[in-house]
Amino acid sequence: MKTTFKFIIAFLLVTFTFQSCQDNDDVATPNNLEIQNFIWKGLNLYYLWQADVPNLADDRFANQTQLNAFLSGYPVPEKLFDALRVDKTIDRFSWIVDDYLVLEGQLQGSTNNNGVDFGLSYKSSGSTEIIGWVRYIIPNSNASTKDIHRGDVFYGVDGTQLTVSNYQALLFGSNNDYTLNLADINSGAFTPNGKNITLTKTVLDENPILVNTVINSGSHKIGYLMYNGFYSNYDTQLNDAFGTLKSQGITDLVLDLRYNGGGSIQTSARLASMITGQFTGQVFAKQQWNAKIESYFDSNDPESLKNLFTDKIGTTPINSLNMTKVYILTSKGTASASELVINGLIPYVTVVQIGDITVGKNVGSVTLYDSPDFGKTNRNPNHRYAMQPLVLKIVNGAGFGDYQSGLTPTFSLAENLSSLGVLGNSAEPLLSLAIGKINGTRKIAQPITGMQFDYFLDTKSINGIQNQMYLEKAPEGLLKALE
Repeated sequence: MKTTFKFIIAFLLVTFTFQSCQDNDDVATPNNLEIQNFIWKGLNLYYLWQADVPNLADDRFANQTQLNAFLSGYPVPEKLFDALRVDKTIDRFSWIVDDYLVLEGQLQGSTNNNGVDFGLSYKSSGSTEIIGWVRYIIPNSNASTKDIHRGDVFYGVDGTQLTVSNYQALLFGSNNDYTLNLADINSGAFTPNGKNITLTKTVLDENPILVNTVINSGSHKIGYLMYNGFYSNYDTQLNDAFGTLKSQGITDLVLDLRYNGGGSIQTSARLASMITGQFTGQVFAKQQWNAKIESYFDSNDPESLKNLFTDKIGTTPINSLNMTKVYILTSKGTASASELVINGLIPYVTVVQIGDITVGKNVGSVTLYDSPDFGKTNRNPNHRYAMQPLVLKIVNGAGFGDYQSGLTPTFSLAENLSSLGVLGNSAEPLLSLAIGKINGTRKIAQPITGMQFDYFLDTKSINGIQNQMYLEKAPEGLLKALE
């Protein structure tokens, strides 16, 4: 966003008449409705589907007294938030939290975590029982000190079988310690093997750069980068990783986003700029807001809604590879900012997507706080509620953004539990296919033999907060402009 954005937004809101938000009867918001008042006013201004929710209409309430009467019917803030959203089949990803400190940490990869990143799958077709499988172990975590590894399968927690109704409580409950009960796969069946791993959750900062290596294959020097979250506080490390690849003179790039649930829009543009470098100043993505905000910017400053390819992070030059083709590995857990990178690159370079169809999250959010301008400054000290509502849809430089059903791979190849392989090893099935496409030795994608499974959820999608595409901060000065 341009530096003029704050001024423009403030001016924008002066030009609109928000009858419903004005305290024109001099009635204050009761203390017990402070959170609800914040929720309504934030969604009235920002929510992407504001025009489709009758109770968010600008003329829904004539004054604060009427608004207070409505809000009093929702003593639980979360229920009001849900009531003011459109159908959940349309809005799958808006969130509200009661502690913004936790939210802020999770958006930057800091979580209460034992270090096991896992997927969950149905135990069998039609079953309500589920099994977990380890996707990777986060370095420097409690799990990294235990005998548990990628590909291990678990069926229970503390002796209780996982099901679709209890997995949240067992895996994400208040207990920081639990024991995973492991199983073997025998002839398509999951058999408990008596192995149990006790794990402890701690506050863990996950560096999203899990693997960064170069693979020599014939005349090709293939850079392989596994990147698991668009956490902007790691952008410098990401740039350094690309610098390492660049210094080794790679000829091709495989970007592994299969376990990446998304994150910062700004980081997406920077990553795309590291992959390329020849498109600085051109449109990587364009944001589409609700009608109130969109109409103003279309008429006054449409450039402010564009995210451009860049050549710098602050004042630090970006280590760009100038690729004209990139191979990107995906899964059913690849979402939001990861999909944005794929879609944003497609108008400019050849993108070869390998793996499974992605989630289909083409909308972005922003953190809203209970403060005079919905930003971090002067937040209400009486509570720590914050919202992460969807506020924009995002399209690429060619105007395409309708991938809500997911991005379909160029070459389909789903993982299975029998042959996951070692991440970064040239024999790992998805990477092996990419290498084969690069050096011309693989004409088709051979299906992986072994145990297939029906995807249920994964660590990042269960958390939800780590499955976002978000702006770094909300435009400031908004609520004051409404008064």
